[in-house]
Amino acid sequence: MARYEHLPIYRDALELAVHFEKIVTGFSRYHKYTLGSELRNASRKTVTLIIQANNQVDKTAGLLVLRDHLEETLLLIRIAKETKAFKSFNAYSHIVELTAKVCRQNEGWLKSLHAKTVNKADKSARMS
Repeated sequence: MARYEHLPIYRDALELAVHFEKIVTGFSRYHKYTLGSELRNASRKTVTLIIQANNQVDKTAGLLVLRDHLEETLLLIRIAKETKAFKSFNAYSHIVELTAKVCRQNEGWLKSLHAKTVNKADKSARMS
């Protein structure tokens, strides 16, 4: 089992999940048990997907699943904003910033894996 606690993406995703737990308590009753529940579940799933991707030998597939999941999470956040579920704009803004940070880190991880794959292919071609 690979270690994941040291990963910046893991720490930021965990911070996002904890922040969602706090923010959703301020949602109205209707939003707390519908959209708020979905947001909390999505944020916990993000952390789980990061752990799963880190444990895989070929991390690319897991990171692509994470990318799709983060897009779905951003959609839920936008819906929550449009339905005025967030108590303040600052709460929404902070959630979007944290989510965007995790998205950027995921893309960076994917690019680094792609670069390693390209380098291996170049070395193999030169040796042939």
